[in-house]
Amino acid sequence: MFETMNNVISWIDGAVWGLPLIILILCTGIYLSVSMGFLQIRHLGKALKFMVKNEEGGKGEVSSFGALCTAMSATIGTGNIVGVATALAAGGPGALFWMVVAAFFGMATKYSEGVLAIKYRTIDKEGHVLGGPFYYIENGMGVKWKWLAKMFAFFGAGVGLLGIGTFTQVNGISSAVCNFFDPDKVNTIALFGRDYSIATIIAGLALTVCVGLVVIGGLKRIASVSQVVVPFMAIIYFVFAFIVIITHITALPAAIVTIVKSAFTGSALAGGAAGTMVVAMQKGIARGIFSNEAGLGSAPIAAAAAQTHSTVRQGLVSMTGTFIDTIVICTMTGLTIVITGTWNTGLEGVAITTAAFQKGLPFPPAVASLVLMVCLVFFAFTTILGWNYYGERCIEYLFNRNKKVVKGYRWLYILAIFIGPYMTVEAVWNIADIFNALMAFPNLIALIALSPVVFAETKAFFGKQKAKVKSAEVQAN
Repeated sequence: MFETMNNVISWIDGAVWGLPLIILILCTGIYLSVSMGFLQIRHLGKALKFMVKNEEGGKGEVSSFGALCTAMSATIGTGNIVGVATALAAGGPGALFWMVVAAFFGMATKYSEGVLAIKYRTIDKEGHVLGGPFYYIENGMGVKWKWLAKMFAFFGAGVGLLGIGTFTQVNGISSAVCNFFDPDKVNTIALFGRDYSIATIIAGLALTVCVGLVVIGGLKRIASVSQVVVPFMAIIYFVFAFIVIITHITALPAAIVTIVKSAFTGSALAGGAAGTMVVAMQKGIARGIFSNEAGLGSAPIAAAAAQTHSTVRQGLVSMTGTFIDTIVICTMTGLTIVITGTWNTGLEGVAITTAAFQKGLPFPPAVASLVLMVCLVFFAFTTILGWNYYGERCIEYLFNRNKKVVKGYRWLYILAIFIGPYMTVEAVWNIADIFNALMAFPNLIALIALSPVVFAETKAFFGKQKAKVKSAEVQAN
């Protein structure tokens, strides 16, 4: 039965993540990038400055940095470690190339999402800020498009409950803990017709309790935890991945050549259909979107809560999330895997990245495994928190802020975390990909329809910036 289900899920995954969606995602990013003069290059420095400098007196529930950290807590997760590994194992090293290409154009997409999130957000009677694709679809495109907003909210709640938010993260954590404490699965218990390591069970239970304690506190508690954990974990992971690369610096040029060549020719080592360019594109873009969520429409839900007056400012801050998540962190992971050659060793999931760290770091294997396990636990934990917030906002929109339904979703979310460790890696990632794709379609339609609004807001903002500079120059002279 499990094999039949996996086959059905794999078929659906291949259908929704076919060429139409890949082309739609890339073309949307290219269209937005070209129309705004490649804003992601020209204004990246300003975006990074805005990221750490909060705007004074802005309306919202959390600071811009807090909103970014909440969004990044949802994006920096197992996709950065496990997702990159599965993409390279399935599509060859070329998958990393397409992941970075999609992320580059995705920066313009994420910018546009941030602009629209602030432009069309609303505040309810209780003073809570409400925003995200469902609101910019309804308020920007008109009430007649509310069905599209409802569709987005339904699939968004599904992504949180069955995709990025729970199963993949918990599965990644439990696998990493098991690989470190009980790699040979000596101490096992039979559950659901299979044997599971005691380490896996304990990790799942502990995570369920910890998540439950945080998510009950709502957005402000999630944001406060994320502001501490996200920067810390990103820096730690970056440092250790950098050590792998710098200690194998002579192998770096060959690794880059391999990545670029296999992006267009495929990789014979990947074998069969997995060696084609199309599969490299599919896996790279799918896993890249899974990781940075550009085009999914999740990040604007958090961005809408930012304390800011400026749509463009928050758009720029949102854009930095994709840059840090994929172009920096995912690239570092991919390079360590290609340099050490662990992508084609027959390993699966987190074991690929673990092997890369064990082989690449100048430390004992146990230390390398510990480092990766700790990073993965923190990455996945904050992703679970961020996606609980996203899922609840989707449920609120679907059911007109019915608190009982939202509370029920919260408990289902905690239950999904409890179930996560006992699912197969392949099924978990395929389910996540399917919901990601279904969630992306409504949001991408809205981004294209509302792109003139984004262009107008952008032109007005930078027009004022230029006017201020000229005025200052005149006064100085």
